[in-house]
Amino acid sequence: MINTPEGMEILDTSVTGIEKVLTEECLEFIYDLEKNFGHKRKELLKIRDEKQKEYDAGKLPDFPSETEEVRNSDWKVAPIPKDLQDRRVEITGPVDRKMVINALNSGAKTFMTDFEDSMSPTWNNVINGQINLYDRWRGQIDFLDPNNGKEYKLNPDPAVLIVRPRGWHLEEAHIEIDGVRISGGIFDFAVYLFHNHEKLKENGTGPYFYLPKMETYLEARLWNEVFVYAQEKLGIENGTCKATILIETLPAAFQMDEILYELKDHIVGLNCGRWDYIFSYIKRLALNPNYILPDRSQVIMGDAFLNSYSLLLIKTCHKRGAFAMGGMAAQIPVKNNDEENDKAFEKVRNDKEREVNNGHDGTWVAHPGLVPVAMEIFDNQLSGDNQLDVSLDNVTITQDDLLEVHKGQRTEEGMRECIKVGVQYIEAWLAGRGAVPLYNLMEDAATAEISRAQIWQWLKHATKLDDGRTVNEELFKDILTSEIDNLKNVIGDDVWAKGKYEKAVEIFEKMSISPVCEEFLTLPAYEEIVSS
Repeated sequence: MINTPEGMEILDTSVTGIEKVLTEECLEFIYDLEKNFGHKRKELLKIRDEKQKEYDAGKLPDFPSETEEVRNSDWKVAPIPKDLQDRRVEITGPVDRKMVINALNSGAKTFMTDFEDSMSPTWNNVINGQINLYDRWRGQIDFLDPNNGKEYKLNPDPAVLIVRPRGWHLEEAHIEIDGVRISGGIFDFAVYLFHNHEKLKENGTGPYFYLPKMETYLEARLWNEVFVYAQEKLGIENGTCKATILIETLPAAFQMDEILYELKDHIVGLNCGRWDYIFSYIKRLALNPNYILPDRSQVIMGDAFLNSYSLLLIKTCHKRGAFAMGGMAAQIPVKNNDEENDKAFEKVRNDKEREVNNGHDGTWVAHPGLVPVAMEIFDNQLSGDNQLDVSLDNVTITQDDLLEVHKGQRTEEGMRECIKVGVQYIEAWLAGRGAVPLYNLMEDAATAEISRAQIWQWLKHATKLDDGRTVNEELFKDILTSEIDNLKNVIGDDVWAKGKYEKAVEIFEKMSISPVCEEFLTLPAYEEIVSS
């Protein structure tokens, strides 16, 4: 029996161990935060909708005029904790118990465990993720894999743990207050902080968070208000909670100073969330025919708007005393193919050399096998723990720079890549897996978002392919059918029938040909998870 505050209802209490984390006191804390800040979250989401109407009418994102003083004045963020001073290599991954242990043991400086893009938000995953983090701080994280009998134990010197809660747009369907779903992000943040803040302090660390998908400084202000209120309620010194913000939406790239300023007592840096950033670029400029991207494989970090946003992030962060974190290397080691493995590692080296030479303080990898490669590159460049002393004040990044379209071809192969990766990722996500190895890359939800948004944009503007054909619904459906037939042949009819492929195809097709470019495919896909 789980006791809840009046008006709160837990719609599913069947997950084993749920009472361990959803205690009466913790639920009261969640209730308090949601009651105080849930309505503000919804108001900010309405602002996103209003801004999109402006973009659809032809207005372009720009640096806000009302915050010019913040950008031009002299200020710094609060001092950064000692155990976050060196973040040269960070590994990321979902909250599965085995993955948590492997990532903490990977040799990376920090581990971002993820309740967002690399986690399929089934109730079982959400609750077990919190249990895993609860156990980690109580020395109970060891794990015996029932499938192979292998033991997993935490090393004596694990990576510093950072938790990514869900973004403001995501709700938690399994808890309601007065019949209304609560914020997924508030839930993830509240449960972790409530249960672990004392243990974190005992272990010489703190409640550290990665905050995703923000669009404006007002959304950063809301997180700051949540931090301040939560710390006061729990008797924690203000400024104890520390956050790194992912700059992974196009509007946020024009408000980096403002986001740092709003969270200046709690922020330690910004991160180039490159894959979601590409998706946001497509989505926010979807109706503008001047901003149609080439194949995803040709939208690379060293060019056009991606290069500019990376440089601006470094310049802004270092001016304010904050870290500038590089982006994800999605490559994974390729087994039984030395040539392909060498190609993958070479791509990682080139990417990380570019980042460290530009001035980034650290970078992301998705697989433990890539930690040594990235670490070596940053070790060779860094004389200390970071590159906060690297200034890019001589670099000027304009609105045009942040919107510059990548050059390249639009091809049938690019469409096929979008379809086969998008469909397979959605299928895995519906089945409860959020980090999925596909074609030698570790993919998360951003992959499917880019895939369906790019096809939507090409369809909307009747884009010409390199071979002269026009992208229309007939061509898309022909290629979709072809790729589905290919996939069935590869995996077999039995696997296809047992999986969630039909629903994945349905979702991908519907969102690709929708009259409007929908905000997130994870929203309708989440309803499939909840109802199944």
